[in-house]
Amino acid sequence: MSAPSIARLLYVADPLCSWCYGFGPELARLLERHPQMSVELLMCGMRPYNTETMSETFRDMLRGHWKHVGEASGLPFSEAIFSLSGFVYDTEPPCRAVVTARALDASRALPLLKDIQAAFYRDGIDVTRPEALAEAARQRGFDAGAFLAAFDSPAMRAATRGDFERSRALGVNGFPTLAAEHGGELYLVASGFTPADVLEERLDGIAHRLAPSQPGAAPNSP
Repeated sequence: MSAPSIARLLYVADPLCSWCYGFGPELARLLERHPQMSVELLMCGMRPYNTETMSETFRDMLRGHWKHVGEASGLPFSEAIFSLSGFVYDTEPPCRAVVTARALDASRALPLLKDIQAAFYRDGIDVTRPEALAEAARQRGFDAGAFLAAFDSPAMRAATRGDFERSRALGVNGFPTLAAEHGGELYLVASGFTPADVLEERLDGIAHRLAPSQPGAAPNSP
C-alpha cells in the first residue's frame, strides 16, 4: 500500500508522554516504508511548567500507564525515576530540547526526541535537567555547549511556548497525534498509539480521497 500524494506529516508529541514513547517504533516503521515523507515535530506540552514534586498517587498512576504502554509496544521501562527524591514531572525542558534541536538542525530533532525518551523511560535518567539534555544532544552530534546556550535562551523558551499554543489551537487533546499535510490542510491520521499497518491504511485512504478522481474530501483538524 502507498500514499503517493502525502509527503509531509505533522507529529504532535511530548518526550515525557509514555504513549509517544511506545508509538516511536510504529512511526519509524511507517517512515522506513515511505522515506520520501518528511516529519514536522510539534511539542504539545503535556505537563509543562509543573512545580509540584511527584506524589505517591502520581507514581502509581504512572506505573499503570507504563505497564499498559510496555504491553502494547514491547518497549522497556525502568522505575528508577520513581526513587528520585523531589523529582518534578515538568515536561517543558525536554520539549524545549527538541525545539532547540529543531532550530539548530531539524534533521536531528526526531532522533533526539527518541534519545530523550529512551533515556527517561528505559534508563531512568532525569531528563528535566539541562545537563542530561545537553548530554543527549552531544551524543546525537550537537556541540553540548552551543546546544545548552541555545536551550537556555529566551528565543527557545518562546518558541517552545509557541509550540504549546499551536498544539492547543489545532485542538489536539490526545498524544501522540499524527496528521498528514496536503495543500496547506491537515488530515488526521491517528490520535493515540496506532500500529504502523493501521497508519499505512489511513494514509492510503487519505491519499485516495485527495486523488483528482475523488475530490471533495473535507480536511480534518487533528
